[in-house]
Amino acid sequence: MLPLQIQPGSRIPVYVQLRDQLRSLVRIGQLLPGDRIPPSRELAARLGVHRTTVANAYADLEAEGLIRGHVGRGTFICGEPDGQRVAPAATPAATKAGAVRWDSLFAEERAEEALDRLLPPPSGKMISFAVARPPEDLFPLDDFRRCCSAVLRRHGGEILQLGPTDGYRPLRELLAEWLRRDAIVGPHDRVLVTGGCQQSLDLLARVFLRSGDTVLIENPTYPGALAALAGRHIRALGVPVRPGAGVDPEALGFALERNRVKLVLLMPDFQNPTGSTLSAADRRRVLALAERYRVPVIEDHIYAQLRVRGQPVPSLKALDRAGLVIQIDSFSKLAFPGLRVGWCVAPEPVAERLRLAKQAADLHTSQLAQAALAEFLRRGLLDRHLEETRKVYRRRLAAAQEALERYMPEEVLWSEPEGGMCIWVTLPPGLDAVELLVAARERRVAFAPGRLFYLDNAQPNTLRLGVSELDEGRIGRGLRVLGELIRSEWRRARARRAARAEGASAVTLV
Repeated sequence: MLPLQIQPGSRIPVYVQLRDQLRSLVRIGQLLPGDRIPPSRELAARLGVHRTTVANAYADLEAEGLIRGHVGRGTFICGEPDGQRVAPAATPAATKAGAVRWDSLFAEERAEEALDRLLPPPSGKMISFAVARPPEDLFPLDDFRRCCSAVLRRHGGEILQLGPTDGYRPLRELLAEWLRRDAIVGPHDRVLVTGGCQQSLDLLARVFLRSGDTVLIENPTYPGALAALAGRHIRALGVPVRPGAGVDPEALGFALERNRVKLVLLMPDFQNPTGSTLSAADRRRVLALAERYRVPVIEDHIYAQLRVRGQPVPSLKALDRAGLVIQIDSFSKLAFPGLRVGWCVAPEPVAERLRLAKQAADLHTSQLAQAALAEFLRRGLLDRHLEETRKVYRRRLAAAQEALERYMPEEVLWSEPEGGMCIWVTLPPGLDAVELLVAARERRVAFAPGRLFYLDNAQPNTLRLGVSELDEGRIGRGLRVLGELIRSEWRRARARRAARAEGASAVTLV
């Protein structure tokens, strides 16, 4: 019997766990060329997973050339054509031709890598709710082209030369002015331009964290945040996010009381993946806790400008009176994510340390991109673009809510965000979003399984819908397909449960 163990609570999808364990058994020589492995139905029954989970793992291994299925005979570890065993390679990383098997040398697969593997390649025929990013057809290309031409004409030599690490000065000044409208930049703060929120998180981890330090992070959260902390040998603790209401301040206080915490990382506005927003009262509770325990808070503000209804809530940075909040933000969710330009608002001593860390990482962010965005801001084009973008997102979020109401079984729950790009869906207990994705891809619909966003205690019956890139018609068609699949899977799950209950009753009577 194969020594396979599945961890249902892991952020790594079950089929990926199974695939990687089988691959490891081949590499250590426990499975040899010519060995027969169990049929997918048999192995699925033994492990207590859906047959498509095993089939998906087998399909990946067959694509890699590690196994081969033969009709009527079964599935075998690849060897000689006649099925005879051959000696394993001298080293796990070597191939017959002597080349290196790079995949055998890589570190453990991360959640974001698993997400990439689960999602189909871009296709006009696929209705994909898998990503949360601005749609290309909303990019004001003509306006941006004119901005690029203007800055190249006026300052071409300067902006194509090396520049200051903390950012192109006109952009920093315009950003500071733009952010002061929301009381984000205080008298002791400084704006540092970065390569987006992902780099801001990486720089903050470099500056603040040592091996063994503890960080509190929302659970579930954006996989990029988990990736920025991965490999630093720190202790990341997940704080639960309440449906629709954001991080739980009571749980946060409990964690701060019992642990020596170095940083807290939060996304208070339209949190990715749940779409939740933290109320003003809860923001003040969070800040009071941060002040009591003297713990800095990193506020990821990336979706806050995308409010489409309801009243704006002051940011943590605007409410902060103790100087403990560091805010990160980016143009990536507003416009032109490919430019990779973001910023960090931090107290002067923190900003200077971040500047030094960035200097070691990449010297500076693209001067041309910064100058073009500065011109875009100076001409008032960003505000105009945001106004148009919010109108589109308002329609798309409303279309998604209407379609969910129309097509989903009553046992399905979902968030109702007032902005952002994401809707969080909770399936009936017993359904697995990864298994649903396998079936949905066959119907040309994709989404992001919820378990990929969890630090721990993953809920397999959750998923994230990104609606920003899809027009209302495609949103409706895609959610109709998902609703049909969920109803079908839910009927099967209830039938299996009823059959088990009937079997248990029969055994009791005997």
